[in-house]
Amino acid sequence: MSKCKVCNCDLAEVPMCFGSGSPAALIVPPEEFDERVAENADQCIVDGEHYFVRGHIELPVTDSEEVFIWSVWASLSEASFAHMSENWESEGRENCEPYFGWLSTSLPCYPDTLHLKTSVQSQAVGQVPLISLEPTEHPLSLEQQSGITMERVHEIVHQVMAH
Repeated sequence: MSKCKVCNCDLAEVPMCFGSGSPAALIVPPEEFDERVAENADQCIVDGEHYFVRGHIELPVTDSEEVFIWSVWASLSEASFAHMSENWESEGRENCEPYFGWLSTSLPCYPDTLHLKTSVQSQAVGQVPLISLEPTEHPLSLEQQSGITMERVHEIVHQVMAH
């Protein structure tokens, strides 16, 4: 088993999912949060006009069987959010067309990730949507397309834990 260059632990011994707080924090001062935000673990509405859904960006780990996950928020149009919500508990919702969205999470370890174009695909009931970035030269998009190594997972973990 290979070792992490930073902490010398086994490369397989790391968290494989990191999430982010509410997307509302981007636009709502803390003292106004309760009156302007309606949210649960999976959905968020700000001021009755900004709609967000939580999903996963999966990065395949090329030198293991693992997948590294960023649990992030994407903004959706009102119509897309309404359609997704109407089908939230519907069997077969994973067969719905993907929704266009904008990444609404700043991720450490990358240049600015806010407002990257995404495709939000519903999964089976009980599973969060999968979020795919538009193929671009952005490092996060490239990592989603090509995968990352366990060594890169460790770099990410150390950067996240240092924040």
